[in-house]
Amino acid sequence: MLGALGLADAELSVLLTDDSTIRELNREWRDKDKPTDVLAFPIDERAARDAHERANGGRDLVLGDVVISLDTALCQARARKRVLYEEVRFLLAHGLLHLIGFDHATPEEKREMVSLTRRLVRAASAPASPKRVARGARPAAGRGRKSRSARVR
Repeated sequence: MLGALGLADAELSVLLTDDSTIRELNREWRDKDKPTDVLAFPIDERAARDAHERANGGRDLVLGDVVISLDTALCQARARKRVLYEEVRFLLAHGLLHLIGFDHATPEEKREMVSLTRRLVRAASAPASPKRVARGARPAAGRGRKSRSARVR
């Protein structure tokens, strides 16, 4: 997926957890006392917004953390009639886009993010070297959040 975004040398951490843990994180970082499917914690908001422009600029880039609830992912996979792996892959792509600055606060942003998420999943599933997914796409402008903000789907 990182290669599809032109960020093949970037790093991120992924935590696969349960609803209880993600609920605690959601409460702590977003003031929402409920579980969610995915949270994204960018290391640096400014760097995240500029990541796609600096793609592989010759320096190490740590994007941040993506946290996925396997409990919620399993429920969503069943509802969408897909296997758990496909749902987790979709949530990882979605969280990764949040790490590089995309959001879905408006209907237009939501349409773009869903489209980019689907394209990223397809690119990551392709056996050949994928082309850049977000060519011409622009991440959402930063909004006032806690310093280690979380964004969810």
